[in-house]
Amino acid sequence: MTTTMPPDVAENLIAFRAALAAVVPPKHPADLLIATWNLRALGDFTAKWHAEPGDTPKRDWYSLACIAAVVTCFDVMAVQEVRRNTTALQFLLELLGDDWRVVVSDVTEGGLGNGERLTFLYDSTRVQPSGLVGEIVLPAKVDGPAEQFARTPYAATFVRGSAEFTLTTVHVIWGADPTARLPEITAFAE
Repeated sequence: MTTTMPPDVAENLIAFRAALAAVVPPKHPADLLIATWNLRALGDFTAKWHAEPGDTPKRDWYSLACIAAVVTCFDVMAVQEVRRNTTALQFLLELLGDDWRVVVSDVTEGGLGNGERLTFLYDSTRVQPSGLVGEIVLPAKVDGPAEQFARTPYAATFVRGSAEFTLTTVHVIWGADPTARLPEITAFAE
């Protein structure tokens, strides 16, 4: 970071971390803490501690410091809506420190894809990727081409001690009507 953290931000982050510690269990050698978070439009950010009313985007250094405080509570976090522009993601990794790494998908193209990526942030002192990553696509149907997910689900396999586990993250189309989500969720489940 190129500027000194303002006292109000430092004070608020101390209180925020204490609040997180009250609801998220501490990291323990026998535990594995996994989370998922839709960080709505994580792309660019305003390069100052406090975004002002006319600033675009509204997400600023303070917001990213709060996000980093949440992420550090976990061993692996799946993040949805990382945009084509990865400036905020790169800054978030700087805030997280040298032990944090990222596995990130390609951008999902097309109108429904919204230029988004799916991402796994992980604490490399607690887990390591196994090397297996991939996107889930639907096979072609006998009577025509396959209909694919609007945003391709993304899977990555990690290792912790002798345990190997695969996590899959998906960002389904939301829509105004909850029943509009069912076909995509059902296809993913199948």
